[in-house]
Amino acid sequence: MDTSDDPFNWVCIRSAVDGKCIAEAGLVLTAVGIDNVIERDGDEWRLFTRQGHVALAEEQLEDYRVENLPANVRIPPIITFDSGWTGVIGYLLVIWALPTLEASDAFGVAWRSAGWLEAGRVMEGEWWRTITALTLHADLAHIVANSVFGAVFGLMAGRFLGSGLCWLLVLLGAALGNGLNAALQPHHFRSLGASTATFAALGLFAAFVWRRGYFRGRGVRRSLAPIFAGIALLAFMGMGGTNTDILGHVAGFGCGLLLGILIARFDIRRLGHSGQYLAGGAAMLLVVFAWTLAGQAYRSQ
Repeated sequence: MDTSDDPFNWVCIRSAVDGKCIAEAGLVLTAVGIDNVIERDGDEWRLFTRQGHVALAEEQLEDYRVENLPANVRIPPIITFDSGWTGVIGYLLVIWALPTLEASDAFGVAWRSAGWLEAGRVMEGEWWRTITALTLHADLAHIVANSVFGAVFGLMAGRFLGSGLCWLLVLLGAALGNGLNAALQPHHFRSLGASTATFAALGLFAAFVWRRGYFRGRGVRRSLAPIFAGIALLAFMGMGGTNTDILGHVAGFGCGLLLGILIARFDIRRLGHSGQYLAGGAAMLLVVFAWTLAGQAYRSQ
């Protein structure tokens, strides 16, 4: 319809290069019974209505715009507690100290046989192996890989949770993951290495960031981005290799996710620096206590 030849007076109330938004506005006016015409002028689309309907048409279009505004979702401020490096350094010191102790048979203990994860022994009550196994490694490549990735994931989680609390939760998540792994594996199954802790740190970080809502208000897929990223890294890094303990990696990641979801409800700032020191000290003492029990059990054999 050519509005210039129409006997009625038509007025252009909208124009845009994007024809979809003009068509949508036309549908809104049609739905409420307001006459309208859409025409194209070169690269531009125009919406016309009768002179007497201009005010009502503008009112209806504005009401439609307001009703369809995105929800005002409050995104919480991102809070970081410390740099995370203190916990990473502690983690590296622990896993690199064990090769020296193991090589020298320090304290008269065969560290590997006393501390590796052996499913049957764990299920018979030697729970400390779920912790001691985290500090042992098969060779140089194994410990270097766990040093790099454990430091990266631990650093990310430590910035949000604080170094002390972060590594206490990583240790607990990894121990739970090892325990679950032992329960599901054959009686003779053995494993060692900090990779369970590495993936526990990844799961902890992903779940904490997700539950705190740092990606909220950006669509469902964006809000779940930390979880998707964590799963992708688990699949890429934790599912290959001839001697890879896939079940242990998945269990560690899952336990880290669970702890991240639970701790996200807590205001980390309430711990203060003293609380972080206590949490970090508790993590170190738990490792020492586990190795003490391992040494006693080894000598009593």
